[in-house]
Amino acid sequence: MAIRLYMTMSLDGYVAGPQDGMDAPMGDGGFRLFNWLDHRDDPGPSGQVFREQTATRAVISGRRTYEHAHRWAGDHHDRVPVLVLTHAIPSDPPPGTVRYLTDPRECAAQARAAAGDDDVMVHGAGAAQALLRAGELDEMELHVVPVLLGQGRRLFDHLPAEHVELDPVRRLEGPDVTHLRYRVIS
Repeated sequence: MAIRLYMTMSLDGYVAGPQDGMDAPMGDGGFRLFNWLDHRDDPGPSGQVFREQTATRAVISGRRTYEHAHRWAGDHHDRVPVLVLTHAIPSDPPPGTVRYLTDPRECAAQARAAAGDDDVMVHGAGAAQALLRAGELDEMELHVVPVLLGQGRRLFDHLPAEHVELDPVRRLEGPDVTHLRYRVIS
């Protein structure tokens, strides 16, 4: 069982293009990062990775990602619990299986309990950074797309200056994407 970040990014480290917001969740040119999902039903590497993502039994998301995804209409996949890591709990009740939490360690504990022996999917740069700082992120699956966005939102922008060791676990080549999995060592 692993808490694993699944994140698509440009070669220069951006997970969204410039000027992202509710009306443009991926920013200018950012949707280009998800062209690899056109192959999600294929038997090749991108299909394999997509099937692994949707086999997870809980989701941790940052609030910004959750809101930009229009709350996934209350169901990310298969009605699994969605735990939204946020700085402040909103006053409106969460839809479906969604829970809001402010503490990364508590969020990870609840996600692990919900997933049982299965994996937990993490979405969002802010959530990934918070979990990494708290020592609760086990692995990262980075879908690296051969494009340079030049601006936007970076995956690792707000990490402290501490050194984080990663152990390469696998590399899969798909059409227009390289899927890289790393185990977080420290």
